[in-house]
Amino acid sequence: MPSALFSPIKLADLTLPNRIVVSPMCQYSANDGVANDWHLTHLGMLANSGAGLLVVEATHVERHGRITHGCMGLYSDASEDALAHIVAHCRRNGTAKLGIQLAHAGRKASAQRPWEGGKTLPDAEDPWPSIAPSAIPFGPGWHTPRAMNEEDMVRVRSDFAEAAKRSLRIGFDAIELHFAHGYLLHSFVSPLSNKRNDDYGGTFESRMRFPLQVVRDTRAVVPRGIPLGARITGTDWVDGGLTANDAVKMAKALKEVGIDYVDISSGNITPESRWQNEPGFNVPIAEHVRRETGLPVRVVGMIVNAKQAEAIVAEGKADMVALARAFLDDPHWAWHAAQILGAEVARPPQYQRVGPKLWPGAALRG
Repeated sequence: MPSALFSPIKLADLTLPNRIVVSPMCQYSANDGVANDWHLTHLGMLANSGAGLLVVEATHVERHGRITHGCMGLYSDASEDALAHIVAHCRRNGTAKLGIQLAHAGRKASAQRPWEGGKTLPDAEDPWPSIAPSAIPFGPGWHTPRAMNEEDMVRVRSDFAEAAKRSLRIGFDAIELHFAHGYLLHSFVSPLSNKRNDDYGGTFESRMRFPLQVVRDTRAVVPRGIPLGARITGTDWVDGGLTANDAVKMAKALKEVGIDYVDISSGNITPESRWQNEPGFNVPIAEHVRRETGLPVRVVGMIVNAKQAEAIVAEGKADMVALARAFLDDPHWAWHAAQILGAEVARPPQYQRVGPKLWPGAALRG
């Protein structure tokens, strides 16, 4: 039977040749938000991974919205020009469609790179002020963010819309908004980080008010033919936090304001809230959201091998799968998955000689 994983899917007016997505992966290697040769190499490699869609790492909509000094941004002409150069390179030499994830780190901003410790920046490392729905630190030892006022909200909404406009000028095929991992939009929705007593806190509907305003402003500048998606949290993995049923409510609200698909991730709203380690740990949540909302659903989280990914799509648990570390481990993961599943995948002409039809060694790889 034909592979479900390698069947096409249409999101808005964009048709992807298969259901495999390279998940956005922070590289912490930009210069004041500006992408560089590392990103050219990294993304150029993954553009030829065989995935239908490559999503550029969390790209921050304002300078103080970055997680670390090394995080990418799309808030200046320099950052736009650099990313446009990289996207043009991927277009010339790669096969994947290209998406970008727009983000604001919120209270998790002003942090060290993971290999520098991953904690809040000390005074000697040029920290910057952070903002959040409430003045609650991410965890012990972290800086206390300033609770956002109306002026902050207007500015951040504008920043998301402006970054979307820059993304369109660059020529991205899809844009998605980061509603997960404890960053700003997620932190508004979670009751663990939003303790406001105004129109932007309290009930689930009120906590969603500002994030939905961001979506509306972004959707207003993104043509309906271009997919606008959202990575959302499936659960906070902490008592009193968001649950899978909240993910359904979030997805329904996002669908109403113009979101074309959701990507289910989870965790990281507090230091105690961690991802799970079981294979496909977010898949049951993705299946629940897909069944209850009718939205196209992508899922990420310990999806490692071809048969596992095939089963997720073939059994209707998700419409797409996203892989991160599996692609770092094997930049041609989708080529090898196609061979296992008896499917075809696009390769650049320079590499076609390593396909199973032209290279007997492909069958011996193991």
